[in-house]
Amino acid sequence: MDLHELQSQLALWLDEASYIFQKVPGSAVLIRYVRSSYQNDPVRSAIELVLVIFFIRYLLSPSYSTSKQNFIKLREDEIDELVDEWVPEPLVAPQTAMEELEAERLPVIAGPTGPKTKLVNGRTVTNLASYNFYNFNANDEIKKKAIQTLRTYGVGPCGPPQFYGTQDVHMKTEADIASYLGTEACIVYAQAFSTISSVIPAFCKRGDIIVADKAVNYSIRKGLEGSRSNIKWYDHGDMEDLERIMQRVVREQGRKKLTRRFIVTEALFETTGDSIDLPKLIELKEKYKFRMMLDETWSFGVLGRTGRGLTEAQNVDASQVDMIIGSLAGPLCAGGGFCAGATDVVEHQRLMAASYTFSAALPAMMAVVASETLNLLQSNPEMLLQCRENIKSMKAQLDPRSDWVMCTSAPENPIIILVLKPEIVRSRRLSIEDQERLLQESVDEALANGVMITRLKRSPIAESIGPKDGSWVIQPALKVCVTSGLSKKDIEKAGVTIRHAITKVITRKANSKKLTLPPVA
Repeated sequence: MDLHELQSQLALWLDEASYIFQKVPGSAVLIRYVRSSYQNDPVRSAIELVLVIFFIRYLLSPSYSTSKQNFIKLREDEIDELVDEWVPEPLVAPQTAMEELEAERLPVIAGPTGPKTKLVNGRTVTNLASYNFYNFNANDEIKKKAIQTLRTYGVGPCGPPQFYGTQDVHMKTEADIASYLGTEACIVYAQAFSTISSVIPAFCKRGDIIVADKAVNYSIRKGLEGSRSNIKWYDHGDMEDLERIMQRVVREQGRKKLTRRFIVTEALFETTGDSIDLPKLIELKEKYKFRMMLDETWSFGVLGRTGRGLTEAQNVDASQVDMIIGSLAGPLCAGGGFCAGATDVVEHQRLMAASYTFSAALPAMMAVVASETLNLLQSNPEMLLQCRENIKSMKAQLDPRSDWVMCTSAPENPIIILVLKPEIVRSRRLSIEDQERLLQESVDEALANGVMITRLKRSPIAESIGPKDGSWVIQPALKVCVTSGLSKKDIEKAGVTIRHAITKVITRKANSKKLTLPPVA
């Protein structure tokens, strides 16, 4: 076949292919597009052709090369040997000696909790290990409302918020909390722990700066870890150290592009029980142009004349705090958490907060209980006064009467944190483990005498999200939760029992080691 015949045959094939292509629906449009594109921009047409060829080649190519054997073929006996030797990693770390000891002696409650609680062994004990500060568990009106809501709405919404999980009771609870605190809006989460750990990453991203108190709780630390921001720690409750760090941050920024800066702290600290100087914090945040996240998990429903929290207790306008985060699962005896603030701050979380968008909504019964308990606190402020009187009575029996422990909690905090006095720790050379063991034995001794208390549990705080200088260590402590459901006489009796239990345990341990002890009160 000569060149002329080859050209003729090729032209015939092209004409036949063009005829077949023109029968394809939409081919005329494609041809017009190619002609127009080539006339206007031939370079673009060439690039598009290369991309089409690459796409076709990519679709037709195998996912991996089959030309070479890139693995070692094992014999059957070798496979069996490897399978026999393989040991999977445990899902849960083995218990420590302290955890085993605590698990063996853990009391089990039979029936509902209350100021007087029945255990499965048949004993009735005074319950000072529950956050039932106002004995809402025994309120008949709240029980009636909860049962009615359960029959109307069911156990749970079985769906995420913003979809079919949001119900009218959720919207009412959000409006009630916002009105109670005096903020523009509020958002309710399904779980208290995940609220602050979700709010922080919703606003703080990589490159942002967060200044946090070294004593913040575990849920805050998980939020700090998830944000991937630049974390700077200041000494617990030290406003001068905080201002030094804020000054350094502003100085380092200089005239660079403005970076978002946040202060994250607690109102009442979970690990120490003390509170912060909120007016001073507001002054610093305004001076150095920081935003503020205030975790009121342990102060909401506790501090202030009507339980509005630290803002009411220290006469600060709630609108001056950018985000107020709290819990509905503590003194309100409900469930879930909330974040209150400006409308745009709240609406941003409905799309960006992980534990809100990817969790089932709060059960309607919990939302109704939260609204009811808020109304009770507003209309009956004497509940808080009665609880505070019991707090004073309990502290009068423990600190300063005890020679062994001291209270680190704020005066109005119903969670009394008791730590071993520094001179006792130094003179006995007690390690963290020694202190935990002594306090656990004190818990057991108090329970044997009819009073149930607990220890402050040390959370598994990762080193990567803790202070780098290692200067903050959670001190082992006892937790005594005071309730208004007990009379002053019952509280005083329980306080004496706890004090004697601590004295008995430490004296016994000291005698076994032949140590010289100070006189016992």
